[in-house]
Amino acid sequence: MKTTLIMSTALAGIAFGATAQEVNVVSWGGAYEASQVEAYNKPFAEETGIKVNMIAADNPATPLRAQVEANNVTGDVFDVEVSDAIRLCDEGALIEIDPAMLPAAPDGTAAADDFVDGALLDCAVANIVWGTVISYNTTKFTDNPPTSAVDFFDTETFPGKRGLPKNPKRTLYLALIADGVAAADVYDELGTDEGVQRAFDKLDTIKDEVVWWEAGAQPVQLLADGEVSMTTAYNGRIFDAMVGENQPFEVIWDGQYMDLDMFVIPVDAPNPEAAMEYLKFATDTQRLADQAQYISYGPARKSSAELVGMYKDGKTEMAPHMPTSPENLENAVLDDPEFWADHSAELSERFNSWLASS
Repeated sequence: MKTTLIMSTALAGIAFGATAQEVNVVSWGGAYEASQVEAYNKPFAEETGIKVNMIAADNPATPLRAQVEANNVTGDVFDVEVSDAIRLCDEGALIEIDPAMLPAAPDGTAAADDFVDGALLDCAVANIVWGTVISYNTTKFTDNPPTSAVDFFDTETFPGKRGLPKNPKRTLYLALIADGVAAADVYDELGTDEGVQRAFDKLDTIKDEVVWWEAGAQPVQLLADGEVSMTTAYNGRIFDAMVGENQPFEVIWDGQYMDLDMFVIPVDAPNPEAAMEYLKFATDTQRLADQAQYISYGPARKSSAELVGMYKDGKTEMAPHMPTSPENLENAVLDDPEFWADHSAELSERFNSWLASS
């Protein structure tokens, strides 16, 4: 038996089976997931009648891979990092997505020309541009606040524990920038044995002062509890704490690490038609702009930028808090998925060995 849904113009004429009246979306939890619920899920369910089930994971690529390997895929849409999208696509785990299927910009510009560079892959469509940034508790530094990546490594002038993610991708680059490497040269440096050693030598200078975090909510909590005086964190999480919860935090944009998050659909998704309609809906111009009302991640479409306005409080202008704002890009490192595809295994092994050493 088939049930036909009456939808908006963009979705009209799509018929789903009775078993496809829901879509399972696996994302990252926290304020980011909350922004997706408000900007994507609620209006999608209202327009289509399709229920959206949101499932949180520390890294959605992990359950995606596990489900694929177990031949038991239960998620329909996964929000993953670029490097994971490339690897999973290469392994045949994801369906290919034709950009021509995606909605055009309001002025008619084709999706292929409207998304920012790197946002469209064979099997993935980006929704946000986000940054890993340094944040500090302002109550710890009232007279002489830190302003740079160099200051993050200066525990004499700026005492206190430091929070860092327990992975090489968002740790080694910061050590190099703090050691004087320009953002544009980070990957060239990491591509050499000398550059890798230079990064670990710099990390050695604060190793005894580091509290390692693994999930996005942890660094915010570490700052709030006073367990660290400075930490790296996802910029949207820090914004939510600063503006949404009035926490005494400040952001240092120097040396931010920029990345894209991408929607992918596994080959054996239980509700593939609903999944594709959700992906198209959630990555149109208006929905990406709407998300920026709730969290300070930059939309992956160029046409969304002019629609970004105020935070949901009606008082905070969002543009200065975006990782893509020009002033925040001055010393930013953009993720290089090809580099990590080639070097992730060896650098992860080296990083884990370094962690385990005294």
